[in-house]
Amino acid sequence: MVIFRYLSKDILISAGALSLIIFLISLTGRFVNLLAEAAAGKYAISVLFTMIGYHMPGLLQIILPLGFYIAILLSFGRLYIESEMVVLFACGMSQRQLLAITLIPAFAIALVVALFSFWLSPLGEQLNAKLLEEQRNRSEFDSLSAGRFQLLGQNITYVDELTLDRKRLDSVFIAHDGSEKSSPMVAVAKYGEQVQHPEFGQRYLVLHEGVKYEGQPGSAEFQVVHFISYGQYLPQVVASGEYTNEIEAKSTDELFSSAELSLRAAFQWRLALPIMVFIGTLLAVPLSRTSPRQGRFFKMFPAILLYFLYYTFLGNVRSAMTSGKWPIFPGLWVVHVAFAFLALLIFNWENFSLWRRRRVAESNIANNDSAEKQGHA
Repeated sequence: MVIFRYLSKDILISAGALSLIIFLISLTGRFVNLLAEAAAGKYAISVLFTMIGYHMPGLLQIILPLGFYIAILLSFGRLYIESEMVVLFACGMSQRQLLAITLIPAFAIALVVALFSFWLSPLGEQLNAKLLEEQRNRSEFDSLSAGRFQLLGQNITYVDELTLDRKRLDSVFIAHDGSEKSSPMVAVAKYGEQVQHPEFGQRYLVLHEGVKYEGQPGSAEFQVVHFISYGQYLPQVVASGEYTNEIEAKSTDELFSSAELSLRAAFQWRLALPIMVFIGTLLAVPLSRTSPRQGRFFKMFPAILLYFLYYTFLGNVRSAMTSGKWPIFPGLWVVHVAFAFLALLIFNWENFSLWRRRRVAESNIANNDSAEKQGHA
């Protein structure tokens, strides 16, 4: 029990620290992408952190199995380097007992991953889809930012200042490059405001105390209009829907009961993530075995490469299932079985090598005895 607590605590602490580091790196990249899209006016900056929160479960369901896998390699690698494993094996612990002890925290991690994969991640995608639907119904006026040029409808717009309630703009500049029915236009106003039609609910940008210039560049045909107020219709934003995945937003029950290829492949993918924890554990325990001469990180690179091959094969087979190029059965199970067999082979490789050397030694002894008998004869 003492050994179990010691090993489990070491693995779980390492797994938590590694998962947090990988999570923060991944979250930073996702945040930068979303921030750039928000700055481009695809959605309001005020919902940025809410969208990040909805994406967190989807990141964690991928990161936790990897963090736990690397934690086993690092924790057990340290125990081998510091000869603590030698002491444990000298006290009667075997590789199978070590694996059995490691599978207990692996079961806890797999439950957490299953919680994210089956429930929290789809829920986050559903909430994200609702948030994006709300963003589709907002006016382009709501995407404006002070101090930068932005696209408002078909016009290039610049505002010097913007109130917090987004109702008033100060020092407004609007430019339109023209079309077949209209000439290029530039308008400058002291301030502008958003006005909603009381009957039809349509929104307008109304400029006050400004000048509008309209005409073809290079010609003398220009109109200069000084206005007290000038209104422009604000169309609704039509979002592209590229920020959410409709399949990932579906509940696990919908995926399980569906006969559609893409949905059945998505269900197997959700099921694959907790299974990766167990097969990763079966791979990491023998791969963590090292010696002080080899160093703690001697097998780290090939071990991580093997894990990413496992993940890549799962993703490729899922894509093939979705396109109908691979049958739903065996589906992703063929990848799980192949890597589980490889893990068992690596786990038992030392015993197999000992058995093979013993057989060679016995064969040599038998040949020597036969030669001696023939010599006496």
